Amino acid sequence: MSNLIRVENLHKTYVDATSDDITTPIEVLKGVDIEVQQGEILAILGKSGVGKSTLLHLIGGLDRPTSGSVFFEDRNIHAYSDRKLDQFRNLEVGFIFQSHHLLPEFTALENIAIGGLIARKNVSETYSSANEILDYVGLVDRSNHYPSELSGGERQRIAIGRALINQPKVILADEPTGNLDRKTSADILDLLWDLNDRLDRTLILVTHDHGLAQRTDRIVHIVDGRITDQNQIVET
Repeated sequence: MSNLIRVENLHKTYVDATSDDITTPIEVLKGVDIEVQQGEILAILGKSGVGKSTLLHLIGGLDRPTSGSVFFEDRNIHAYSDRKLDQFRNLEVGFIFQSHHLLPEFTALENIAIGGLIARKNVSETYSSANEILDYVGLVDRSNHYPSELSGGERQRIAIGRALINQPKVILADEPTGNLDRKTSADILDLLWDLNDRLDRTLILVTHDHGLAQRTDRIVHIVDGRITDQNQIVET
């Protein structure tokens, strides 16, 4: 396998306005280096507040670093213009969050199709792909249901489908089962692992769940904004 993502000396500092005239810098990431291979399942493990989600957002282009670089297929995504970075997020990355963030006024089918429509892909082909994805996630009979008519597990499956519509090379999942019961969580994880196995999608998961992390190929531990350990779990 070849490297898909390379993170070099990544720093992220936020400014916390504690009063009208006093600001306090908060250094969240303090020089992170990671390489992620094509087709790998990587867990970013750590306690709440250590910078896991911040790192995921920077890898996916949702935020820009204070300093350092994120290379995707040897291209520094944070050298892109805002417009090109938007295109990168839409076409190359699929995001799955703890909360599904579905559009309440859109049906399940429309929620999946929206990314393809934003990318200005052919409308009929996009909806055809969305129907195929609905079948893949086991919800083809829910295509005309709105998020309020779906269970938590069904909403998360639709969120996974939405992440797949543009056939991204990497899926970034931030605590994807955090709001689900144990049985539903297991079903969602099986679906994510199937994405990796059948579609060769690179999968990066943020979690504080050691049990979930043990299922991945490799674990990256973050403590206080720094990588403290990278543990290879499965030889690939």
